[in-house]
Amino acid sequence: MTSTFRTLTVPLDGTTFPGGLPSFLVRDDVLCWTRREAGLVGFGEITRFTASGPDRFLEADIWWRHLVLEAEITDSVELPGTGPVAFGSFAFSKVSSHRSRLIVPEIVVGVRDGRAWLTQMAFDGGPLTEAGARAALAGWLESDAPSAADSAGSDSAGSGSPAAGHGDAGRPGAALPAEPAAAVALKLESGSLSEHDWMAAVTAGVEEIRAGKLEKLVLARDVVATIPEGVNAAAILQQLAVRYRECWTYGVDGLVGSTPEMLIQVEGRTAQARVLAGTLDRRDAEGMAGSPLEFAERVLAGSEKQRHEHEIAIQSLTTQLAPFSEAMNAHDEPFILELPNVWHLASDVKAELAEVEGHVPTCLALINALHPTAAVCGTPTLVAGALIRKLEHMDRGPYAGPVGWLDAAGNGEWGIALRGAVIEAPDTIRLYAGCGIVEGSQPEAELAETWAKFRPMLESLGISS
Repeated sequence: MTSTFRTLTVPLDGTTFPGGLPSFLVRDDVLCWTRREAGLVGFGEITRFTASGPDRFLEADIWWRHLVLEAEITDSVELPGTGPVAFGSFAFSKVSSHRSRLIVPEIVVGVRDGRAWLTQMAFDGGPLTEAGARAALAGWLESDAPSAADSAGSDSAGSGSPAAGHGDAGRPGAALPAEPAAAVALKLESGSLSEHDWMAAVTAGVEEIRAGKLEKLVLARDVVATIPEGVNAAAILQQLAVRYRECWTYGVDGLVGSTPEMLIQVEGRTAQARVLAGTLDRRDAEGMAGSPLEFAERVLAGSEKQRHEHEIAIQSLTTQLAPFSEAMNAHDEPFILELPNVWHLASDVKAELAEVEGHVPTCLALINALHPTAAVCGTPTLVAGALIRKLEHMDRGPYAGPVGWLDAAGNGEWGIALRGAVIEAPDTIRLYAGCGIVEGSQPEAELAETWAKFRPMLESLGISS
């Protein structure tokens, strides 16, 4: 007997949780995608799909479309993100052993354009009711959170088991903590490569670029933090959501972070992306003439190296998106994106999607064509990808891979998993950061840039940087 996938979406009164969605980040096993006070937060899990290899996006797309095809959907709100929803995280590399995943939660709370809603999802078990959905949400908020290792199943988000929980970190409507708890006796150690060895890898990458083998390379490094009192995922997500409001804060199966880069956002037939390439540590402006923003414009927008790196990233995305688009536009000039830790050169791209073989491409089909962009890999892609595997000496896992959500109507938001970390054990979390390497790159400057990019996660862990 085939079970029936049922979903019920009802309105919520957003005034009952004035802190917005961040006030629901109270469990270490929460699924989330938030920006400012809006987005989606999920609790529980009724099913999941995992895959690896070069066809992971298309296999996930087929699974999702099959799941929702005959679903019984009751939706009185009808906004992007209502009805059936899955959260997802995908491996960066097609050769990674890491399992990419789509997770369908039991309960989703959503906020968009000042409207809030509650969705319950289930297989069989009788009709869903508004009272039942509200009771289920209350149950998730009031019960103690299990360890993320328990909730993630046999395949974790990283190389080890995702982390343990600290139970509730607050209640909807409660004030969020202004600062993380002070850490004691913690350790921060180099991961796959020491700083010296990573700078040597940057030098080797620059030599390959100068030899004409590629135009740009993105090299990442990792550091491992050991937190004796335990990694508190809910507190990390709360801190990121409050401090980095202009970024998209994500939490999926032990992968946590706050990314400034949108790979693809699909609403109906409109697709949008935010491309970043070119970075400046805000601390570099201290003592400089003029305002901090004037300094950023002078150093970033006025730098041939930074603009060249940015142009490569824009061209990479628009070239891959063009076959799916009827019309496309991007900023003629990149703008300066101000974040608490860094400035970026940024460009927004918008496209009207065309029908391909009789239907508008899904967001996962677009990701399959777009990932990896030059912003996180390099160009040419195959050459850069092979050199990354040679020089980094690590499997990136979900770092720099797509992370986000999709619904049954084809809408979705997928960022690139940057400024993030993987919780590997109850007291261990692995942080990642990368830099775009071009011919003019200097190893010492690139190393300093990685520390600026580690800062969001370090701050959320209570580690001074």
